[in-house]
Amino acid sequence: METVALIAIAVFLFTYALIVDERIHRAVAAMFGAAIVVFIGIVPWEALLEHVDFGTIFLLLGMMIIVNTARGSGLFEYIAIRTAKLAKGSPIRVLVLFALVTAVVSAFLDNVTTVLLLTPMLLYVARVMKLNPVPFLVTEIFASNVGGAATLIGDPPNIMIASSAGLTFNEFLIHLGPIMVVDMAILLLMMYLIYGRSMRVSPDERQEMVRMLNGLDERAAIVDRSLFNKSVAVIAFVVLLFFIHDRIGEILHIVLPFVDPAMGLEPAEVALIGAAILLFWSRQSPEEIFEKIEWPALFFFGGLFVIVGALVETGIIASIAAVMVENVASTGEAMFIIVWFAAIASAIVDNIPLTAAMIPLIHDLGTTMDAYPLWWSLALGACLGGNGTAIGASANVVVIGIAEREGIGITFVDFLKVGMLVLFVTVAVGFGMLWLKFAM
Repeated sequence: METVALIAIAVFLFTYALIVDERIHRAVAAMFGAAIVVFIGIVPWEALLEHVDFGTIFLLLGMMIIVNTARGSGLFEYIAIRTAKLAKGSPIRVLVLFALVTAVVSAFLDNVTTVLLLTPMLLYVARVMKLNPVPFLVTEIFASNVGGAATLIGDPPNIMIASSAGLTFNEFLIHLGPIMVVDMAILLLMMYLIYGRSMRVSPDERQEMVRMLNGLDERAAIVDRSLFNKSVAVIAFVVLLFFIHDRIGEILHIVLPFVDPAMGLEPAEVALIGAAILLFWSRQSPEEIFEKIEWPALFFFGGLFVIVGALVETGIIASIAAVMVENVASTGEAMFIIVWFAAIASAIVDNIPLTAAMIPLIHDLGTTMDAYPLWWSLALGACLGGNGTAIGASANVVVIGIAEREGIGITFVDFLKVGMLVLFVTVAVGFGMLWLKFAM
């Protein structure tokens, strides 16, 4: 193995150790590791811009601006109070209700946007009900990754796979949708078994919670009616654009003939357009909004993309993937190796660069076997593998970052204990369903 490859591996392991140790903030650890590989030339400037997924970073940035602007209206408190009242004072019902909402919204929006919208509400409910927010936040992370795996637009790896393999929205619903419904039911059962005992309350405590919630007026939570209405309108507009972003040219061409009908918008563009509209329309102070952005999360992603880019540049990821599948004798074996390699690797490195490295490999395998089942194996492993660790998926980092700003600590090791269990159970069930469909 070449010296540069060994250095890239050493920097990755060193950075990962710093992240696990947690004495140095993960954003600083990622930036430091990125600085090393850039300084010694493993990732040159031209390649650096290729490895950093600005689509993900700008999507996060745009949605953070929208969420932080809307927060000043009382929108999230309003929704949180309504949701908590539906739970009738039961902590378990709150957990289940928010998990289901998170999964469904993540399937038809991207899961990062979903947790940006729902996490402030969940924290508000936990404060009002005087509950430990950690079980709710962890469940929200798992639900966002499970729900996001169900559709083409729910998780970045699915978008990448669909683009390269030519898969449609309906194909994702048909092949992965039913799997995620089953996995979601299993997830809720697991969360009940793990956290249910700690969330049990006596009848008197439950009645007290109900009285406390009934004493809250959701309409009174709206502190700025004008901003509330504008926020709802812009969020609805952004959600609509997410659904039609790839066909926006066709629609605009009807009324504006000079627009290229083949034009589409990237999800990041949609988020930034929505952010610009809301800031302009609401006339909120941009300084105040920008101060609330989760900058550490954005810099963490940037640094992580560069570090993993070093592994890609030196051929490490491609070599490992090639070794894993070079002696595959059947489609079933290839499915097994790809799904578990993608799942375990996605728990260690971000699933976006991992998916980018696996896509050309599957194209190569398609010359000797049917590649169609392999795409679903990659999607399943990459999306659900993100549940394994605190840095396995974008949604994980965002939720934990928001929690940190509120003084709520979710350590890497504590998340790992539950996350790896969720990973192995949900991926095993999902692979079993895929195998029965394609390999029997």
